[in-house]
Amino acid sequence: MPTFSPLIDRALVVSATAHRNQVRKGSQVPYVIHPVHVALLLIRHQFPDEVIIAALLHDVVEDTSITLAELQAEFGEEVARLVAAVSEQKTEGTEPLPWKVRKEAQLRKLGHADRHIAAIKTADALHNLQATLCDLKRRGPQVWTHFRASQSEQLWYYRSLHEVLSQRLGDHPLLTELSDALAALQEQAP
Repeated sequence: MPTFSPLIDRALVVSATAHRNQVRKGSQVPYVIHPVHVALLLIRHQFPDEVIIAALLHDVVEDTSITLAELQAEFGEEVARLVAAVSEQKTEGTEPLPWKVRKEAQLRKLGHADRHIAAIKTADALHNLQATLCDLKRRGPQVWTHFRASQSEQLWYYRSLHEVLSQRLGDHPLLTELSDALAALQEQAP
């Protein structure tokens, strides 16, 4: 794999620019650190450039004004397909959808995911779990107040996600890392 890819660099610029005014929940850490970590996990496991690019952009359609059409025009149909597959529908019309409704819909959609989609979502969940575990060590249980769902709902979602993703990825090392992070988080539960 080449050490520099202009398209990956462009995706990083788009992601950093799109997320420039966002921070991670309960912190002042720039949000872009999350898609960068997701991409790094996938680079470590030697996924192709389209998967890395989609990882860098995986939250821009969901959380910014960038559209799938814009991503497709700049990065191609495959990147847009991958981003669409891991993006949640957060509203119906102008009404926000409840957290659990969104998560259930995402789990159903991921049940039909290909290996690349499953890898992006696994890396996404893995980084989120790792960040939550770090936050729990630093700040304790108050971390859960920054989420739209309770600790038990979060655990339900990650267990369900793990189950769906294990059917798509099998014994891939990313899934093993996700299993370990989920087990560590479950140990923190009262």
